[in-house]
Amino acid sequence: MVCIAAFIVLILIGIVVAFLSIFNRELGRKYLKLLKKSWHCFSKRVRLQKCDTSFSDDVKTTLLKKVVIRKPKLVKPLSITIEIASILVVVLTVWSVVEATKAGLALWTFGTCNVSRPSSCALGAESCSLDAEDPKNPVEFVGRWFSEWGEIFSNIPDRLRDWKAENFIIEPMPILNPGSSGEAALDVMDPLCSACAQSYKNQLKDEEFMQKHKVFVMLYPIPLPDGGYKFENSEIIARYFHALTLLGDDSESSEGSEISGSSEISGGSEVSGDSAYAGLDMKLLDRIFTGKDENGDYYQALFNRSSKEEVEKTILSWLKEWGLHHEERDKVTEKAESDDVAERMAEIRRIVDGQIRPKGIPTLIYGGKKHLGVYKK
Repeated sequence: MVCIAAFIVLILIGIVVAFLSIFNRELGRKYLKLLKKSWHCFSKRVRLQKCDTSFSDDVKTTLLKKVVIRKPKLVKPLSITIEIASILVVVLTVWSVVEATKAGLALWTFGTCNVSRPSSCALGAESCSLDAEDPKNPVEFVGRWFSEWGEIFSNIPDRLRDWKAENFIIEPMPILNPGSSGEAALDVMDPLCSACAQSYKNQLKDEEFMQKHKVFVMLYPIPLPDGGYKFENSEIIARYFHALTLLGDDSESSEGSEISGSSEISGGSEVSGDSAYAGLDMKLLDRIFTGKDENGDYYQALFNRSSKEEVEKTILSWLKEWGLHHEERDKVTEKAESDDVAERMAEIRRIVDGQIRPKGIPTLIYGGKKHLGVYKK
């Protein structure tokens, strides 16, 4: 193990020696000579052959030559210590290579270098991560480590597949730009995720993208392992959003109907007829992502620190502002608490968790690929 550990150390210091050899060529020649000798011994050992050089002994002699003269009794325990240290160096190096390989594959497959806790990966795309629960004991930690490898390999085909937004769209589904006749794109977003708001704004600014794609919006409150949500009020917002979508579809409304009273966008599902609810789902989401209150604070930030009751009260006040009378607002509230909305949210979760399998939100599907993180032109 000593010769393997020495070879690893020599490789690690190679860059420093290469720089110093610019000023001291003799140092470079000595290093190359030592490296060749180390490599010869290393190549023998990794092929499970006996090293036919004295390189391992030379290393020990170099490290212990002063101890032999001054304190001969310490030579044997120090020699054992060197062997143990060599084993540790080799084990740590192998572990580092394995972990680096794993992180690289995860980054290529999922867009994040940490499969279970994407938020801990600085190399990942800007997103609101879907973190798994931390292991509670060493057994769970080991099991998680192996399961992450399995997850990486099982998702490699997803990385290579041709992604089509149409395969995940459930009707009715709101459309960001209902007038477009372009290729379908699917935007999976959480209403209280700041990365989703930024991605949303970036898409609206990219006229070319909006012309080439018809962007379907799938609202998905990010779940936590304990059964709650990453953003506490995402669920109530999603319920009202889906209630407006279903009511706008149940009533007959005109395609991409414009709703007066605001300069905000008015998207929605493409359905026919005349409906008081048509387009209000996307109008609600747009105000959360882009709107500000009288103090200049973004509603998304306010909703993240408000109670559920305050969020619901604000949403109902917006619906009143947008022309819904008392009975219509009650109908929206009733729909938001209905089994229809609960089933729709459960179906969306099955699609996202079981088929799309993102490691962060927003996730955008277009151009035959699955894109994790904030949309950037």
